[in-house]
Formats: sequence, C-alpha cells, structure tokens
Amino acid sequence: MKSSSQTLKILLSNPSHIKTSSQAKQLHAQTIKLRGDGDSPSPQFTTIILSIYTNFNLLQDCLSLFNAFPSPPPAKAWKSIIKCCASTGNFVDSVDFFKKMIASGKSPDRNVFPSLLKTCAYLGDLRLGESVHGCVVRLGLDSDLFTGNALMNMYAKMESLDARNVLDGGSEPNGFFSFNSDMMKTGSTQGSEEMCEGFRKEVDISDKKGALLVDSVRKVFELMPIRDVVSWNTVIGGYVQNRMYEEALLTVREMGKTNFKPDSYTLSSILPIFAQYVDVVKGKEIHGYAVRHGFDKDVFIGSSLIDMYANCARLEDSYTVFTSSPRKDSVSWNAMIAVCVQNGSFDNGLRLFREMLTAGIKPVAVSFSSIMPACAHLTTLCLGKQLHGYIIRRGFFDNIYVASSLMDMYAKCGNISVARWIFYTMEFRDTISWTAMIMAYALHGRAHDAVLLFNEMVADGINPNSGSFLAVLTACSHGGLVDEARKYFKIMMRDYSISPCVEHYAAVSDVLGRTGKLDEAYKFICNMHIEPTSTVWSMLLSACRVHKNVELAEKVAERILIIDPHHVSAYVLLSNVYVAAGRWKDSAKTRVSMRKKGMKKKTGCSWIEVKNKIHVFISGDENHPDYPKINEALHEIMERMELEGYIPDTNTVLHDVDDEQKRYLLSVHSERLAIAFGVISTHVGTTVRVTKNLRVCVDCHTASKYMSKILSREIIVRDIVRFHHFKDGKCSCGDFW
Repeated sequence: MKSSSQTLKILLSNPSHIKTSSQAKQLHAQTIKLRGDGDSPSPQFTTIILSIYTNFNLLQDCLSLFNAFPSPPPAKAWKSIIKCCASTGNFVDSVDFFKKMIASGKSPDRNVFPSLLKTCAYLGDLRLGESVHGCVVRLGLDSDLFTGNALMNMYAKMESLDARNVLDGGSEPNGFFSFNSDMMKTGSTQGSEEMCEGFRKEVDISDKKGALLVDSVRKVFELMPIRDVVSWNTVIGGYVQNRMYEEALLTVREMGKTNFKPDSYTLSSILPIFAQYVDVVKGKEIHGYAVRHGFDKDVFIGSSLIDMYANCARLEDSYTVFTSSPRKDSVSWNAMIAVCVQNGSFDNGLRLFREMLTAGIKPVAVSFSSIMPACAHLTTLCLGKQLHGYIIRRGFFDNIYVASSLMDMYAKCGNISVARWIFYTMEFRDTISWTAMIMAYALHGRAHDAVLLFNEMVADGINPNSGSFLAVLTACSHGGLVDEARKYFKIMMRDYSISPCVEHYAAVSDVLGRTGKLDEAYKFICNMHIEPTSTVWSMLLSACRVHKNVELAEKVAERILIIDPHHVSAYVLLSNVYVAAGRWKDSAKTRVSMRKKGMKKKTGCSWIEVKNKIHVFISGDENHPDYPKINEALHEIMERMELEGYIPDTNTVLHDVDDEQKRYLLSVHSERLAIAFGVISTHVGTTVRVTKNLRVCVDCHTASKYMSKILSREIIVRDIVRFHHFKDGKCSCGDFW
C-alpha cells in the first residue's frame, strides 16, 4: 500500500483532479500534516498548491503561502500571485508584485504576461501597457500565442492608443515610468535592468492622440506567427467597437479562408452590425449559419439575435428566438425584456418580467434599468414602488443606472419630490442622472429649478451633453424663458461644439412661439442648418392657434403638408386655429378635407392606476363597470364647479351641434372620466394621477383647476407634452402651456 507521501505526490502531479476550493484546502492540510510528521514537502509542492489556490481566486491563502517562501520565491510562485491579484481585481498589487519579481532578479516567462496585460487593460493605463509590451518584445515572447492574444485584448480595451512606437522599431521612448524609483531602490541586477529596459521607460504619445486603437490590435495580429480563433475574434471585435463595420466583415471573410471558422463569439460580434444598418436579410443569413453549426443554442448568440431582430422592427422574430431557446438564463430574459420596452411594447415587457420571476431567475441591475421605463410610460406607480423596495432589499440602489431609471420613473409618474430625493441621495451622479433630473423639472413646469440645476451641474465639473441641453431648453420652453433659451442654444454650439439636432430647434421655436414671437420663430426655423421636420413646424402651428394668427398658420400648415401630406395633426391644428379666430366655415372645410382623405383625429385616451390596476377611458366611454357611479360623480362635481363660477368653453368643441350638446361632450372627455373614477375609488385627500395620450384641452385644463379646489385634492395630469399639477384652483404651468 502506498504511503501518504506517495499518494500526495501522485495527486499533486495532476492538480486538475482538484475541483473545489474545499478540496484545495484539504490538500494543503495534508502537506502540512506530512511536514509535522517529519516528511517535509518540497517547495515544489507548495508552489503547486499556490497555483491551485490561484485557480480558485483564494487571494488571502495565496498571500499566506507566497510570504512563507524563502527569499527569493521561485518564478512559478511569482506567476501565481500576479495572476491571482489580477483575477481578483487587485490590479495595483499585481503590478507591484511584478516590480518585485524583476527586482529579485527573476525573469518573467510567457505565463506571467497575460495576467499583467489584463491588469493594464483594466487600469486603462496606456503607458504601462506599452512599457509591458516593450518588455515582451525584448524577451522574445511576442511570438507566443497567448501573450499575443493578451496584447491585442489589452489594446482593444483601451479607448485611444497606438502601439506603433513599440512595433515599428522607432526611436526609443524616454523618461522614467512612475514606479521606477521604487524598483531601483530594491537593487535589481544589471541583467534584469537590461532585460526590462522598456518596462522602465515612459512612452510619449502626444503626437498620436488621433490614432485608432484598432491599428494597434491589427499590428499585433499581423506580426503573430501563430493565431487561433481568439486572435481573429479580438481583431473583429476591435473593428466593431470602433464602428469599422466593413473592415470587421472583411476580416470575417478572411478568417473563413483559413482553417478557422467563425464561432459563437464571432457571430455575436458581427450581429450588431446588421442591427445597426437594419439589414434583416444579412442578419437572417447569420442566423441560418448559427442554426446549421449549432450555435443558436448559445445564450449570447440568442441575445444578439434578439437585439438584431428588434432593431430591424421584427419584434415577433425576436420573441421566436427567445421562446425557442432551450436554456433561458438571465442574459436572454433581460435581452427580451429590454427590446420589448425599447420598442414600445411596455405591457409585454412587464409580462416577461413577471414570467422571469416565476421561472426563478433573479433580477440583476440591468433588469431594473430595463423595466423601469415601462413603469414610467404606463405610469404604474404602485408597481414602480414595489420594484423600488426590491431594489433596496437586493442592494441595487447604489448602481447609478438603476438609481437613474428609478428617479426617472418617479418623475414620469408625477412624483417629482421622490425623484428629487433619489437624485440627491445618489452617491455618484453622472451626466445621465443630472440630465434626467433637469428634464424632470422641465416636464413638471419647474423651469427655474431646471435652469439652476443645469448651472449646478456645470459648476460641479460635469460636462453637459446634447441631452442635457435639450432638457434645459425644454424647461425654457415650458417656462417661457426666451432669453435663457437663446443663451443656452448659443452656449451649446459655441462652448461645447454640440451641433443642434431637430429636438433642440423644436424647443427654441416652441418657446418663441408660445411667447408670441411668431415671426422670429418662423425665421428661426427657416434658418435651421438641417431640414425642418413636421414636428418643428407643428410647434409653431400650435402657437398660431394660441395667438390666433391665421395667416401664418396657413403658411406653416402648407409647409407641414409638403413634408407629410397625411399629417393629421396639421389639419386638426389648422382647424383649431380657424375655430379660435371664429372662422367656422374654414374649420368645417378643413374637417371635410380630412374625411375625404380618410384621415381621422387620434382618439383621446386617459388612464389611471387604482389598486394596482390600470383603468382606461376614452371620451364618452360608458363601458366601464363603474360608469353609473362615475356619471353620478361627474354631475355632482359639475354642479359644484358651476357654483364656483366655472363656465364651459364651448368654442373648443369642433362639432356642429347645439350648445347643450357641446357642454355634454366636454363633460365626458377622457381625462374627466378618469379623474372622477379616481375620486370615487380613493380616500379623501388622495392625489389623483391621470395620464393622457394627447394634450389636455383648454376647457379640461380649466375644469381640472376647479375640481382641485372644490375636492381639496391635488390632481396631476400627464399629457403628451408635460405635467399639470392642479392644486387649490391653480396649475403648476401658470396657464402657460
């Protein structure tokens, strides 16, 4: 029977048999036990155990073993501790151990550099990476397959770098690297100094700021004598990351001519190209290739296919890919939920989220940042609050993307105070979170707060982006801040070199139009550096209705109909302009023209969430189970409103009926039905939150102010443009809307 020592030697000679960290520690205990029996294990055994601990990322155990070695530790021990530090995210320690290894006179081999290059990539340190690259070249390890792949991966993960100074044999870099003084103090040998001369030299990249990282990746690739699939995939991935799609596809074809064929990683890299260009035909070809080679079962391929079909407006195909997947993990579930929400299928997104929970898949951070926009759009505040609680319990609140989406949800569900609280409790705020809060203020009519917050963001050193300027310009639009709008529009172009897009122009033209500067707004739109869209012109047409400028309205409507002859809103707005000016015959002609062309005004629809259920209403809707109670409540509210002085504005009714019928049509608008239902379904004093798919009409805006006063309730109505907070007979918009 073999002795314990012999058994241990056999086991250590094949450490792949160790499958768990517990087994590794048991093996270590056996070596200690033998040493206690006088049969001391050799340093070779300890080095093997250190390597096994490294495979399980047991950093503290690795450090204990490493520090127990007599000085200097063997080369393999250095390799293990450098790798373990890199694998556990202790990148600075990984570099520090490499410095000590060099100082001790040990020469790094091919097993050391992949871990060290990984460290350079995660630290994002170009100079360190290029110095390590120089060391690789001087040691003659640049021909090693794994080192070459690690080099390409490092350069691919850097944002803006170029390895040509190392690869092209140019002039030697000069200057000391940041930690050289520490290395020199340890007293490294002359041979080691010569060997890693490049490691101690700094790289001057001031003349290469515009270089693309993919040049470096490709250069390493071309100099590699041996390549594998990983090598090809790294080059392809580098091209895709830099939007060099044609080069990426050419490299895939080049790869196909070799002995290597595209694998699942290759396909998941190039599928986003066809999603970007909305090329469903090419995407289907890749899908077919994946099916023929069995890659369609891969969850990452499945997720890429889901994204590709969704970007090509083929949501049904995305769902087919998802449902046909034999193994649905968190990646595939979250991909499908995200594409549903991003494509406006909010109900399906919520349904899939519930199904994911039922399937036992625990939500991750991206789950919440994906599903929150659905809650925001549908104004399902109760569900949003439940998700908020889950986020806190699961510890996701510290995630900036989750916190930002949660803040946005509360803002779009009408609870601006909670949104503000979340914003100011966030430990770290980026441009996205600042912009979301500025836009929240803008949509809730708090223009001055939005402007102050924008200025605070700039003062804090956060550079505003295009979205940030859109948010502050929207605030100016809703608040009538003409001078501020002009100022920020100029600052955006002059100080930040941001070219205005259609939305920026629309916001500025809107505030000019709302404040009665119609001619200036018209000239502003005509002088746009891009072609005005129907949306921009519609902003001005709406302002013409408010200010009863028929002549300009006709000119603007003509512009809109040239762009889109079937633009329903242009006809509706022009008809409203005629009504506001008392030109009923012209309004009727416009309506007749609409009917002849088969065009219909979008039906007004409002909804309210009560007891975790969404109740939807359309104008004159009598199908709700509680309609008798709703109708009774409306009659009672109307009587009390009239006693307070409310007079229906029947001029806003475009139907050719008598005044009594017009009064009735106004009283059963969808938002009024929703408000009445909210009143009879909630406790006294509860805030009523209603969402409408169109703008609130003038009379309903007036009626809502009266309702808030006589019912002593805050009524929050979110229409297609903004929020209206009705309280004590007043609206947050100040009647500027």
